[in-house]
Amino acid sequence: MKLDIKLREYQKAIIETACNNNCLVVLPTGMGKTMIALFLAMNRMEKFPRSKILFLAPTRPLANQHLMTFQKNLPELYADMQLFTGKINSSKRKGLWQTADIIFSTPQCIANDLKKNKIYLKDVSLLIEDEAHRCLKNYAYTYVAKNYIENSRMPLILGLTASPGSDKRTIDMICKNLEIEKVEIRSRYSDDVKPYIQKLDSEIIKVELPEEFKIINSYLKSIYDKKVEELQKRKLLFSRPTKKALIELQSRIARAVSSGNKHFNLLRGMVLCAQAIKISHAIELLETQSINSLYNYLKSLIEKAETKSALNLIKDKDFSSAYLVASKLYNENIEHPKLKKLNEILKNESNKKIIIFSQYRDTISRIKKELDTIGIISEMFVGQRKKGASGLSQKEQNLMIEKFKNGEINCLISTSIGEEGLDIPEVDMVIFYEPIPSAIRKIQRTGRTARLRPGKIITLITKGTRDESNYWAAYHKEKKMYGILKNLKEELEDTKINENQSDLGKFVKG
Repeated sequence: MKLDIKLREYQKAIIETACNNNCLVVLPTGMGKTMIALFLAMNRMEKFPRSKILFLAPTRPLANQHLMTFQKNLPELYADMQLFTGKINSSKRKGLWQTADIIFSTPQCIANDLKKNKIYLKDVSLLIEDEAHRCLKNYAYTYVAKNYIENSRMPLILGLTASPGSDKRTIDMICKNLEIEKVEIRSRYSDDVKPYIQKLDSEIIKVELPEEFKIINSYLKSIYDKKVEELQKRKLLFSRPTKKALIELQSRIARAVSSGNKHFNLLRGMVLCAQAIKISHAIELLETQSINSLYNYLKSLIEKAETKSALNLIKDKDFSSAYLVASKLYNENIEHPKLKKLNEILKNESNKKIIIFSQYRDTISRIKKELDTIGIISEMFVGQRKKGASGLSQKEQNLMIEKFKNGEINCLISTSIGEEGLDIPEVDMVIFYEPIPSAIRKIQRTGRTARLRPGKIITLITKGTRDESNYWAAYHKEKKMYGILKNLKEELEDTKINENQSDLGKFVKG
């Protein structure tokens, strides 16, 4: 069957590879991964007429999005397509599985049904795993893939991702879990991709940390240094004292204590880690976010202080001094210079579609307040409600995306929820309120623009802070990722050639 869809040359090349090999496809957001999946699904259904296709995505909205894409592009009676979710009871899912041709679901839902013997994968001719970088450890993705490889009579796997990460061990594990035989990599700089994308401008805007902010920083840094120094003297911390290192140390100590080791040195180490992590977070909010975020956080530490450890922390004279200065700035409405810069960037951009990404909901709230003053119609795009916090239901998220598409909103201020998967329309400008050290998330954010029309990326950086190290961390990780994938692609191709030569040798000898 031919569809009225013109595939791009790189899509054709990828489909040709994926027809006969378990394939990991690494392709930037918006470059047509779902279309590759659709045409490969058609190929398998024509080759194995009574078989099923299983399309997994990490969230229900994303699985539903893929279902709608298939329904939109395939003829009405081409196949029975079903969305499997936890909202459909397992008995009904069992019945639907018998009659469905293409199933869209989350891995958790399918894994649960497999464990209960409600469904079997023997007749599935293609397993598609979207956001395949999640296929690690004991995640349900891995369980389904293993079950599929063991039980399908005609197994073929397609893994889709914008970025599998920058660590060779992680990428190797993903490929092992999916039994990947070929890797197809494209970036916006690939020769066969360039004709289909638009110009992308990138700008870094740096701001100075004001003197009063530096005063707060000195108080917080004094507390942090004292905690770290004690951890080092107690022979507990040996690596560089980053937030990540402290969290890992805290986990190691917790495991030792829970297994029965109640030595005072470890118990004191637990306290010191917890205090240092809290102060590290406060420094991050001060340097990279907003006074609003910092003030609310310090205030919450004071209000929730019940344990001896927490009370000792807030009684520290440096903590009291930091809180007093932060309160003064908050009450005087003096804010982080990033907000002023954001105001300058956007005051004449009310006719453009924009996404601003930020890590924290407090910051997003403060950004919205700032944009309201200059007439930018914006909304906060956040994840679902958590205990004690505001949020959006999936229905509210979808409604907001529709308003954004229709032009009722021209700016979304988003947490990480806007990075992965969701069908957010292409935008003219993406603003990183702060750089992030993750190559995966950087690539996903960047992929929101410069697909069908020119786009721009703006990154706000506070000089001399972790903003700078985070920016370069993501840059080097992305560069490293493409190098690892290129080598992996060559290794897999060499392995395939050697296997074919070995088979030929056996045939000739025979």
